[in-house]
Amino acid sequence: MDAESPESTVTTCYRHPKVESHVRCTRCDRYICPDCMREAAVGHQCVECVKEGARSVRQARTTFGGRITAVPMVTYTLIALNVLAYLAELVRPSVVHRFDMLGTVPDGYLPEGVAHGEWYRLLTGAFLHLPPTGGTFGILHIVMNMVSLWNLGRVVETQLGRVRFTALYLLSALGGSVLVLLIAPETPTLGASGAIFGLGAAYYVMARRLGADMSAVNRFMTGLLLWLVFSAWVTSWQGHLGGLLSGGVVALAYAYAPRDRRRNLVQAGVCLALLALLVVLTIAKATELSGAVA
Repeated sequence: MDAESPESTVTTCYRHPKVESHVRCTRCDRYICPDCMREAAVGHQCVECVKEGARSVRQARTTFGGRITAVPMVTYTLIALNVLAYLAELVRPSVVHRFDMLGTVPDGYLPEGVAHGEWYRLLTGAFLHLPPTGGTFGILHIVMNMVSLWNLGRVVETQLGRVRFTALYLLSALGGSVLVLLIAPETPTLGASGAIFGLGAAYYVMARRLGADMSAVNRFMTGLLLWLVFSAWVTSWQGHLGGLLSGGVVALAYAYAPRDRRRNLVQAGVCLALLALLVVLTIAKATELSGAVA
């Protein structure tokens, strides 16, 4: 019997055929070279098996279904957007008049506002604030709102995850603007307060759902509601209340949706239903206002 040729025993990496290899992937049993080896619990695995394993590992989730994140990036981004918008106001004061929340102008002298197709005001107004010498609060308007967003946003975003938190914030801002449109369409409003009231509602709902000590949470909500009442004569209570109600609805859906495969569907469904309701109310009110002007 002829001796086996040494060349026939040479094995090579399945990804690099020219590289000799004598180590097998512990998962797929293919030969891998040092460049393709990845440390595993036992032995080594190839690059493809490591990727496949990462896809099959279930991502850690919070109680409300959000991905766990250590950095509240959305909160930081929202603060940055508000500050940038404020700087734009300082450079060009006309930005406030052009983008604040306004349903229609009194007596219809000019075709401005949501009733005349400027729907973007429903959200852009939530990123604007009083100029330094404007209104009762001046620069304190943005300072107080950003401090509140900093304190509430980091807590709520950590629990909800980035996607759910973004939806909550925007729907709260939109809900505040829509209530302003319904009740005080001729009153220009601006500020992130409606969205922040929505975060406050979510903070309360989440605390109850998690079984937290409610003493501090109740004091916070009492202060928030007292501010809603006592500041009504200098602020847009309609925007605050609309944000509070919208944020509460979204937070309830997040907190009490079934904790199974239906959770994402229920949560998304409630958000879309709320969005649809706000759109319908906006269309109805805008049609009424435009008809009155005509």
